[in-house]
Amino acid sequence: MDAFMMIQRKKLTIFTDAKDNILVNDLKKIIACIVKVPPADQQLYYKDEIMDGTKTLAECGLNSTIAKAQSPANIGLALKMDNGEFEQLEMIPYSLPPDLPYVMKSQDTNGQEPPM
Repeated sequence: MDAFMMIQRKKLTIFTDAKDNILVNDLKKIIACIVKVPPADQQLYYKDEIMDGTKTLAECGLNSTIAKAQSPANIGLALKMDNGEFEQLEMIPYSLPPDLPYVMKSQDTNGQEPPM
């Protein structure tokens, strides 16, 4: 079955899907085609744990019941730096829109004036 993923690194976000029986290393190859970084220079995180490249996505806990199209699994991506170490995982959260003005909020008022 397909597992849907949202892969994040800093401000970069990649949405992809893959069969849950592929290896994590195969997922890295998919990512490598997009970010132009070899799989050996990538480190993937799921639930704050490094994903083992020799395990399948299902063995890492990613399957079609958890990673759905409407709520993809969040995967972190860190790349190897020039000194040979991997960078600190950094996923910048999306900004939230401001609250709706009071007059635009839907309320069931039954014809009454809204409270002030």
